[in-house]
Amino acid sequence: MTLSILNAIPYNADGYVPSRIGPTIKAASSMNSLDTEVLTLARQWVAEGHTVHLATVIKTWGSAPRQAGAMLAVRQDGRLIGSVSGGCIEDDLIAQAREGRLPGKPQFVIYGVSQEEAARFGLPCGGTLKLVIEPLSLPGWLDRVVQATAEQQLIGRWLDLTTGISTLREAHPGEAPELNDQQCHFVYGPHWRLLIIGANQTARALAQIATMLEFQVIICDPRDEFTADLSMPGVAFQTGMPDDAVGEIHTDQRTAIVALTHDPKLDDMALLEALKSSAFYVGALGSTRNQSKRRERLKMFELTDDEIARLRGPVGLPIGSRTPAEIAVAVAAELVAVRREFEDQRVVGASGKQADKD
Repeated sequence: MTLSILNAIPYNADGYVPSRIGPTIKAASSMNSLDTEVLTLARQWVAEGHTVHLATVIKTWGSAPRQAGAMLAVRQDGRLIGSVSGGCIEDDLIAQAREGRLPGKPQFVIYGVSQEEAARFGLPCGGTLKLVIEPLSLPGWLDRVVQATAEQQLIGRWLDLTTGISTLREAHPGEAPELNDQQCHFVYGPHWRLLIIGANQTARALAQIATMLEFQVIICDPRDEFTADLSMPGVAFQTGMPDDAVGEIHTDQRTAIVALTHDPKLDDMALLEALKSSAFYVGALGSTRNQSKRRERLKMFELTDDEIARLRGPVGLPIGSRTPAEIAVAVAAELVAVRREFEDQRVVGASGKQADKD
């Protein structure tokens, strides 16, 4: 898939600077992501004449309840969407909004510096959150970001804390929020991708769940009888061969690949390429007996024992699942578990110490 390249485009409260955006291939529409939900409703509120503020977690210490990048929008009457904590910080922001005490320009706010404040706002283990709170206006950057996230594009925004001007740029998976004395960097859209081989009922259920889990979802199935009438909001489709799809999406460390067709000719083709890739998760549907046969088949090709050992099969956590929806839940749960383990390993590698999991 080809995503549009975003040039540096400045926005401010006074006007909208038309963008010069390259051609876009719309892989999907109406992505049901948290970023899209929060920003879309915030944009609607502003258009209706409400005073709206956006609060974004920019940095955390200790066992903070939400990660950097979590956000919420709150309007002057206290109505809110999104989350930055377990609820107590939200209550404080609602109260400030109703009393008209939220800032008129971007500002940093820190919650939980002291043990007393951490207890007051319900932050566990002395966790601390640093938020950026900013007023929203139209026209502005919201239009382009809502459009980009709805199309499953990753997009970055630099906010100048002095002027309030936002500049949009191309973003890449793995980019995290950043801050310095004068600017904050935010990233919106899906940081993780899931390639599903097969367009059966299990695949459809998994695609819906994975989209809500902030995965960019691609379903690949070359069989016309399975894809002729298939249409899912927020999901991209490829009708080529599965092994080609693994290469065409430029599989990386933030990509998961799951084979669900029950057809060895299709599943195994994808797995041959997936197991040699840097995908953080590779799984296949099938019984323990069928998985053993599959591993024997894979040995006939140029795969090492370590590569074959990466295969997760039977796919999903063992929760006794039988129906397509239950199987999808099991697979999604394992995806989350492996993704979190991968993220924790990256934190340990970057910091040289164990991540706090309390």
